[in-house]
Amino acid sequence: MAAVTLPRDANMDAHSILTYTLVSGIAIASPGPATVMALQNSLTYGAKSTLWSSLGNASGLFCMSAAAMLGLGALIASSEWVFNALKVLGAAYLFYLGAKALLTKKAVLGGDSDPQQRGAMPSRLKLFKSAFLTAATNPKAAMFFTALFPQFINQQAPLVPQFLILTLIFMALSLSSLSVYALLASQARGLLSRPQFSRWVNRVVGTTFIGFGTALLAMRRQTA
Repeated sequence: MAAVTLPRDANMDAHSILTYTLVSGIAIASPGPATVMALQNSLTYGAKSTLWSSLGNASGLFCMSAAAMLGLGALIASSEWVFNALKVLGAAYLFYLGAKALLTKKAVLGGDSDPQQRGAMPSRLKLFKSAFLTAATNPKAAMFFTALFPQFINQQAPLVPQFLILTLIFMALSLSSLSVYALLASQARGLLSRPQFSRWVNRVVGTTFIGFGTALLAMRRQTA
């Protein structure tokens, strides 16, 4: 991606913000662990439950964005030990989520007429924490922000306002994307409420989480 040159005597202009929004939107539209979590929560507990996991994901992204601004992204990119430690931690958590979905004995979708088949909805804090940890233990996020922010930040202007603008745009796009996925999933709950479909939902969700964890483990640190 070509660097965007910003005016030296001004803050970020509208063209830079629109370009950043487009680039971020394309990146966010690609399904990832947060998307799978939103789909799982929406199918299991309804679309409203994804509000808390989406907020947890956005908060995790904010932390990774702040870490990138403070130099953690550069540290991750330059230190193999730090990169591998964070990568293993993130992959282990995704493996845990996958195994939990695969090993659960309760049907994810029991239908509204059979509440005994549906597990109790986790607390808001638990939904928030699970999504937060998924986002905050992914080194790819910090490296993404580290690579993206310098292309749009004007070094001659105050950095904090620009950081807040870029990060809030990314968080808003993430919340919007996850909300759309959650609404689409909630519309399919009626179709997938049969027990045989519910068991397949568990298998697909669990396998997908494990797949993302495996891909994270296979990710290599980029060197110059």
